[in-house]
Amino acid sequence: MRVVILTAIRFVGVTIVYLVTFVVVSGALLATTAPPPAAEEAGATLLALLVVSVITAAVWSYVIRRSRWTGAKLIFAMVLVFYGVNTLMPQIETAYFVTRLPPGMLPRLFVAGAILAVVFVPLAVLILGKARSQTTETATRLQIHAGTLIPRLLLIVIAYVVIYFTFGHFVAWQSPAVREYYGGGELVGFTTQMANVMRIEPGLFVLQAVRALLWAALAAPLVRMMKGEWWETGLAVALLFAATSVQLLLPNPLMPFEVRMAHLLETGTSNFLFGWLVAWLLGHLKPVQSGSGNPPRRGMPG
Repeated sequence: MRVVILTAIRFVGVTIVYLVTFVVVSGALLATTAPPPAAEEAGATLLALLVVSVITAAVWSYVIRRSRWTGAKLIFAMVLVFYGVNTLMPQIETAYFVTRLPPGMLPRLFVAGAILAVVFVPLAVLILGKARSQTTETATRLQIHAGTLIPRLLLIVIAYVVIYFTFGHFVAWQSPAVREYYGGGELVGFTTQMANVMRIEPGLFVLQAVRALLWAALAAPLVRMMKGEWWETGLAVALLFAATSVQLLLPNPLMPFEVRMAHLLETGTSNFLFGWLVAWLLGHLKPVQSGSGNPPRRGMPG
């Protein structure tokens, strides 16, 4: 019972830290000149923020508590991953697709995400009891050579591009509100849509290939640090990748509700699936063997 109560207290603490930090940072850097929302809209925004805070705290608490890393090593890794999945990856797409941002808003989004990461993550690690460096078991995952890694990365890129455009077409693009928002016109078949993208915006395929490699780089420290079987690592990566989408619950004047909900369903499901796949591909890489690959002799470094 004591453990359950302590865990609950820690979770509430992490939730409050995220909520307060998010509100302060957003208010300082991302406030717009839009008129204040009506009372019912303010209530909906507060509820959405609470839901986002609870989900974020739950996912990151799980990952931090199940990490074999502790102290500064854990904090540094988690700050990078938090910033990457919550700010860098979504805002890359914002920079590409959304052309109606207020002047100076995009740089402020990146700065706000960085401040949120460097404030929230260390406090979360401290609250969850992982701030003190401790001796832990040595990680054996991802001790690999280029000949093993490169084919897996190629598979990751191909898989992400396929998943991205498949979910984009069959989930998000089915919404008339999404097509209207992006000026996409009438709904066409998948092959026709891909042919149009290849003809009009071939750079989008390159962008998503680069994003696939960035996702893999963000997953790598998670694969190395997580305890347990590979499926638990897969769950952690999948949850972290999918949890970035919950920010779409927050109302904003730049994206209508229907568009945000379509993207929430699209990115939440596709990122979860992709996270599992990345964890499986990276988690099942064979370690580098010394010498010719034979077991090291007794008394020799292995």
